[in-house]
Amino acid sequence: MERKYKRVMLKLSGEAMANKNGFGIDPEVVSRLAREIKEVCEKNIQVCIVVGGGNIWRGLKGSQGGMDRVSADYMGMLATVINAVALQDSLEKLGVTTRVQTSIEMMQVAEPYIRRRAIRHLEKSRVVIFAGGTGNPYFTTDTTAALRSAEVEVDVMLMAKKQVNGVYDSDPKINPDAKFFTHLTYGEVLQKELAVMDNTAIALCMNNNIPIVVFNIDKPGNIVKACLGENLGTIIEGK
Repeated sequence: MERKYKRVMLKLSGEAMANKNGFGIDPEVVSRLAREIKEVCEKNIQVCIVVGGGNIWRGLKGSQGGMDRVSADYMGMLATVINAVALQDSLEKLGVTTRVQTSIEMMQVAEPYIRRRAIRHLEKSRVVIFAGGTGNPYFTTDTTAALRSAEVEVDVMLMAKKQVNGVYDSDPKINPDAKFFTHLTYGEVLQKELAVMDNTAIALCMNNNIPIVVFNIDKPGNIVKACLGENLGTIIEGK
């Protein structure tokens, strides 16, 4: 199948890298993700990635437990760096040249985020992993993915979800009669208050006309299918 997209943003939750209990980093899971990403690169598609940190720490949960929200969010940003370095290690073991860029400077670990440098890496077929969120508290990694998608001008933002095939009108794990959507507009997502991502991320994608594909990452091969533009999961766009 011919590629539909030249440059893609893959949004991975921290849980996508975790063990069956949803915690920590499972090397076998990360290795599987890396193999699929390598296959995408071999199809001459430029890949950038934003990783979450929920398998290690969630800032919002920490603040709900009494911690200062800003401190808790910065801890969450550091958790995304740990995940990014783990994914980089797996990719480079497969021979995929990878760069981690962080919004919080830590020169011994990764490059600082510089938009032009990131684009140059992508043009050279290097995988770029954006870590550290936006560098600001109160913003999710979904918003980071939307922001970086606009900045480096990707063709599509791919939202990898666990245990669900796309977007539903309610939680399918709780409601077996939940309605599945194959297509939605940005406005419908906001109006129906569907829990795809936070409203800031949706608005960023809407304002920059970045289509979003929400798909199930648990099924092997789905990352490749999504990057190739196959009919998969739920697509969110302007019309």
